[in-house]
Amino acid sequence: MPDTGAIKIDLKGRTPPAFIAVEGSIGVGKTTLAKKLAASFNYAVLLEEAEENPFLEKFYQRRKQAALATQLFFLFQRAQKIQDIRQADIFEPARVTDFLIEKDPLFARINLDRDEYQLYDKVYKQLTIDVPKPDLVVYLQASTDVLLSRIENRGLAIERNIDRSYLERLNEVYSEFFLYYDGAPLLIVNANEIDLANNAADYKDLVNYLLDIRSGRHYFNPTFFR
Repeated sequence: MPDTGAIKIDLKGRTPPAFIAVEGSIGVGKTTLAKKLAASFNYAVLLEEAEENPFLEKFYQRRKQAALATQLFFLFQRAQKIQDIRQADIFEPARVTDFLIEKDPLFARINLDRDEYQLYDKVYKQLTIDVPKPDLVVYLQASTDVLLSRIENRGLAIERNIDRSYLERLNEVYSEFFLYYDGAPLLIVNANEIDLANNAADYKDLVNYLLDIRSGRHYFNPTFFR
């Protein structure tokens, strides 16, 4: 199992972003990074918890038949977590999440037919009013081959039916989404050759880089630090 315990970081007088959202495709390592950041900064962590979706396994087996139920469950789950953030802000202003609710329509556009998407879109617009803005979004980007390898290595039964074409399409829509994203400071990370789960040096290099970000769009390529 990956070590998600606290790794000591020398802040050098810097203050971590108060609200960090980690994003990326299935298998890229966003939950691992979110947990590590929360442990290092002593932040609250808010996770998607995909395993709670009772429709997800059916979706990976028969995508079209289970797509709408799967998508709506995730939307309600994420919206509730966002609501929890808003209600808890006075008590826990610093936190890390492994999702950005604005990405939810990415999956909907891939998985739903036209009529289903129209229904989904009406619900989405009602549920995502006044979403809090992250102080930093970290987008982990990796090739389809890397994603497939990591999904296979973690060996979750629910993910055994994920196929290459689905991951390729996800990578396409994520790339397009973040090409135009300007809702918060953005750090795009080349995650192909970085092991945030097991390599403390990789993790420290990334954190030291993100601690200096206050605005704009930035790119982190771990090969530059070797």
